[in-house]
Amino acid sequence: MKKFDVEIAVGIFVFCGILCLGYISVKLGKINLIGDHYYPVNAVFSTVKGLKKDTVVEIAGVEVGKVADIKLIDYEAVVTLRIRNDIELQEDAIASIRTKGLMGEKYVEIMPGGSDELIKPGGSLHETEPPIDLEKLIGNFVFGKVKE
Repeated sequence: MKKFDVEIAVGIFVFCGILCLGYISVKLGKINLIGDHYYPVNAVFSTVKGLKKDTVVEIAGVEVGKVADIKLIDYEAVVTLRIRNDIELQEDAIASIRTKGLMGEKYVEIMPGGSDELIKPGGSLHETEPPIDLEKLIGNFVFGKVKE
């Protein structure tokens, strides 16, 4: 009978360990299993050079969402952003693709507008700014195409 009790205790211990590993994996992977606390917003850019899926969306330096999808429609890049439900975006907000740090990691920055009308889930940001093309800018400077 003692052998059976030890096996049950080991089984419970292993089961608890597997549950803990699963919980840590979900938390570290930032996987949302319970519910979706985000709403989608689309933004149309002329180019999204360097932007990737699951990139951070920030307002005033605070993370408020992620890039859910990037598609090419009619030769324009349509970026679907997932914004937290507690964040309300004005109709005239501006979405910009910015560079973070020296390595050139891209992220989306939203500058709030002053309108009283809010963007509904599935709506679009009409004002966007594509990323600055540093290679083109440096090339223009080197070959003297930049006016002083």
